[in-house]
Amino acid sequence: MLAATRRWLASGPGIILIALMAMASLIWAFFEIADAVGENETDRFDRLVMQALRNPADMDDPLGPVWVQELARDITALGGVGVLTFFVVAAAGYLWLARDRGLSVFLLASVSTGVLLSQGLKTVFDRARPDIVSLETAVYTASFPSGHSLMAAVVYLTLAVLLARKLDRKVIKTYILGLAMFLVITIGLSRIYLGVHWPTDVLAGWVMGAAWALLCGLFARWLAGRGSVGRETAT
Repeated sequence: MLAATRRWLASGPGIILIALMAMASLIWAFFEIADAVGENETDRFDRLVMQALRNPADMDDPLGPVWVQELARDITALGGVGVLTFFVVAAAGYLWLARDRGLSVFLLASVSTGVLLSQGLKTVFDRARPDIVSLETAVYTASFPSGHSLMAAVVYLTLAVLLARKLDRKVIKTYILGLAMFLVITIGLSRIYLGVHWPTDVLAGWVMGAAWALLCGLFARWLAGRGSVGRETAT
């Protein structure tokens, strides 16, 4: 019975069920975080984390030497509009030239709707940026959720999932997905370190971005089954 259950979970329907459960859990986690933020229950946690990353004698001075601060700015740029747009357009262009035009359009649509989701959530929650440290980079939108964290998850995880579908070795698929997750995490942490987001902003961005990437992956799988986009390579 246990072996049969494992085989079913590893099958197409089982994978879809697991993905749907994970997506539902992530969305639930987002609204739990949002509710806690709205009730001001996370204020102490947020402030303690941000203060821990600052020089106690000067809250405007992040911990670490200057090169660490420059590295954080380099990392945070990987979640910026310009860099993400370049990667998405480049990937979509490659797919178009490779005659996988359905997947190219799907990628552009997935990211574009992700941008709308991010901006819509920022408008709804309209949380102020951190006020206990000086901001180490320019900001011009609301704080919750972190747009860099959300969009990094949407773009890099979606690209990783689409790339993994084309690979035939499980170890390489795992490597690609692991790199994408590492990049998403470091971008989010850089936003906290630079003082431009509360920790809960970043956490909310991670979970909602991951949920959106999962949704896009499931939709791509469904389209592949209908022959609308490239089919997944079997492991």
